[in-house]
Amino acid sequence: MIDRYLLRYFLTVMDSGNFSRAAAQCNVSQPTLSVGIAKLERLLGRTLFHRTNRRVELTEAGVQFAGHARRIESEFAAAERSLVGDGATRPTLRLGILASIPADWIGALAARFAQRLGEERIEVSEGREGELLERLKRGRIDAALTIVRQGDGEVLRSEGYALALPASHRLAQQPVVEAEALAGDVMIVRRHCELLAETSRHFTARGVRPFFTARTTSDDRALAMVRAGLGVTVMPDGFAADGVARPRLAGFDHVRQIGLMLGAHVADEVREGSPALAAVREVISAGR
Repeated sequence: MIDRYLLRYFLTVMDSGNFSRAAAQCNVSQPTLSVGIAKLERLLGRTLFHRTNRRVELTEAGVQFAGHARRIESEFAAAERSLVGDGATRPTLRLGILASIPADWIGALAARFAQRLGEERIEVSEGREGELLERLKRGRIDAALTIVRQGDGEVLRSEGYALALPASHRLAQQPVVEAEALAGDVMIVRRHCELLAETSRHFTARGVRPFFTARTTSDDRALAMVRAGLGVTVMPDGFAADGVARPRLAGFDHVRQIGLMLGAHVADEVREGSPALAAVREVISAGR
């Protein structure tokens, strides 16, 4: 079975004559697009492009396949337009959201979405970074609010990481805290954290091997446990709560880029005109 995103990759490479330009137009990295074209060629059992340093050209098999691919994509688009145009249903944007996005940001997004429900339906799901990327590739979601790496998406905000300590903690008023100063503290593990391994290595390299008093996949619960004095943890800067101090962790200089990644199947008019995507860009750029 040939996924629609592979047809879009093929048609974009054919139209642009260049893998780099095609990747930019599909909002994916060049390696991702190249892997997609290679997968399509394996499925068809034919080489579709002659590749040179300056340009790619269709093989004979590519020419034969091009007409079919164009018709199939045209039928997809026509079906989508017919459903939207007859007034029976509004367009739907399927948005995946990284599990470690702060709840305050999600609340602000939800409020904006609620204001625009008459124009566009929004289906929101949650997942880890790898899960969201896989859903995008398979066309199960249209867009992902997630970590953007290596130019694969549209960066909306950058943020670092800091400690989360109860306000009553002896180090809560310090702007920067050394890992060694926390050797006697118990810690809370955020199991879905994208930097879980790096955080562990940071403390271990400094001789700190704490007792883990709790493990959770909920950042709200992690903050509640920190506020109650049960332990300390490391979180992205966007998380805040009354009763929780956020000093820097010395030497822990990791930064994450938060932004939008769009599926290759998403039409240009949706990329540019979706009210939901516009809300995501505005809210996340503002950090709330």
